[in-house]
Amino acid sequence: MAVTIDSGPQDGPDRIVSENSRERTMGERLRGTVRAFTTKEGLVGNYDYAFLFKPNLPFMKKSKKRAPFFGLQDRMPVLLGLLLGFQHALSMLAGIITPPILIAGSAYFDAETTQYLVSTSLIVSGILSAVQITRFKIMKTPYYIGTGLISVVGTSFAIIPLASKGFSQMYANGMCKTADDGTPLPCPEGYGALLGTASLCALLEIGLSFMTPKLLKKLFPPIVTGPTVMLIGVSLILTGLEGWAGGSGTCMSRPTTGDYMFCPSNAAPHPLPWGSAEFIGLGFSVFITIIICERFGSPIMKSLAVVLGLLVGCIIAAACGYFDSSGITAAPVASFIWVKTFPLSVYGPFILPLLAIYLILMMEAIGDITATCDVSRLQVDGILFDSRIQGGVLADGLNGMLAGLCTITPMSTFAQNNGVIALTRCANRKAGFAACFFLVVMGVFAKFAAAITSIPDAVLGGMTTFLFASVAVSGLRIISTVPFTRRTRFILTASLALGYGATLVPTWFSYVFTYTGDNRAKAGFFDAIVLVMETGFAVTAFVAVALNLGLPEEDEDEEVESLAGDLGEREAEERALEGREMGTVGEHGSGSGSFEMGKAGEVGLGREGK
Repeated sequence: MAVTIDSGPQDGPDRIVSENSRERTMGERLRGTVRAFTTKEGLVGNYDYAFLFKPNLPFMKKSKKRAPFFGLQDRMPVLLGLLLGFQHALSMLAGIITPPILIAGSAYFDAETTQYLVSTSLIVSGILSAVQITRFKIMKTPYYIGTGLISVVGTSFAIIPLASKGFSQMYANGMCKTADDGTPLPCPEGYGALLGTASLCALLEIGLSFMTPKLLKKLFPPIVTGPTVMLIGVSLILTGLEGWAGGSGTCMSRPTTGDYMFCPSNAAPHPLPWGSAEFIGLGFSVFITIIICERFGSPIMKSLAVVLGLLVGCIIAAACGYFDSSGITAAPVASFIWVKTFPLSVYGPFILPLLAIYLILMMEAIGDITATCDVSRLQVDGILFDSRIQGGVLADGLNGMLAGLCTITPMSTFAQNNGVIALTRCANRKAGFAACFFLVVMGVFAKFAAAITSIPDAVLGGMTTFLFASVAVSGLRIISTVPFTRRTRFILTASLALGYGATLVPTWFSYVFTYTGDNRAKAGFFDAIVLVMETGFAVTAFVAVALNLGLPEEDEDEEVESLAGDLGEREAEERALEGREMGTVGEHGSGSGSFEMGKAGEVGLGREGK
């Protein structure tokens, strides 16, 4: 029977089918499901499970046999689907739990609210990932929602530096309250303003999703997104290192009196001054474990290196008495969305930075979806591919809006799962749906979130520093795709000058506006400008967009001619230098000098001949 490659309808996945294939009836689907759960072939199959767990040790013989590749719609054993889905879920875990923990710290939420945000982040990530994986067609239109691939989503890191700066501004202008002694109080109003503004700004990405990918890449090319993503990573590394040294709260200043002389507080199970060697060692235990897993680990260990590093750090911290189990004991058994709510509002100063964030998330989604198609062995051009990009970007924007309505900050498409697909050679959507199931289960069980939030800051800092550095490296990778001409170098220099400056000196623009009147609209407008100018990635994004649209493109031929001219001048200088050296040698008149002069002459003639 002949086999052909069939791209199927434009709303369906790419697959290899026989020429006389047909849609299965409901009865056939039901019998197939029963067979999958009641037969050995359906449950376990003949997959080499040892491949996933075999470590890469120097003295072990490496097998040349490769695991089979499971395409988008291929049949695969139930156990393998659950196992690989669990692997996908664990590879996402660190990225999903980190933003709510850090944002809750910026808003000074108590442990109970932080636990709720972690649980909700897991649940919402699982539900909205299923939207991306499923792929829906919008009725009576050529447009889609979702990619139909293992395109999973999680809470975006890009929102963290904005939340940190924004909450600091809210406490300064009185929107967030402080106690009589100046201690910041929990600020649900500020968090609600962040959610409401993020949901509103998501309309930008939703609208842009109906433009062609070619036009989007022209408006927001790598010269814009690369430095912006890199600045996000750089600003996040600062947060990670602060946690690594003990925490980012009041104890950072090492006060000599009060409740925060030690980190995280004087009442902690094992309090120490900020920057103590014990904290640094805890963070290094996580960092070194990640490196060891990458060097010697099996395929499944490599994709879970960050989680395994976190686990090792937790074991050491528990053995040394750093854990406080009271939060785990007091936590409820189960949690879900809207157990806690926040008053939604729109905070003007958040709008411009959030618009920049959604532009970044959109371009990241395009890159991640392209990479997912590539590792899934699907076409990366053509009508079907463009349709996947359109559906993925639209789902990304809708997910940002829905996440805010579900009391969590915007979601973004995760890239690390492409590595899991490449390592395990499984692009099957069943593994993606299994990952969504495990994420929802982990979020519903509130005790799990309570255990996560009780992890010491030093352990989390060792993990998050590595994760945040990977964000900066992603920006460098994007920049590396840009040809370095005079124009692109100028755009990078101008945008990074302000971006790095605002990151290194975060208060440089705080005293430009001196308005102290009662006009809240005017004060909010000034606050918005200050927030953009003091948020490194935001000012970088706006400067890069403006220069990319304003500076004319250079003629590539002129650039090549200039380079050729430089090379010609360099060769002429080298020949002149060799001539002077030969003249100097000839003046000595010795035998060895004559030999060297003759040798140099031969080299010179050879070069002239070439």
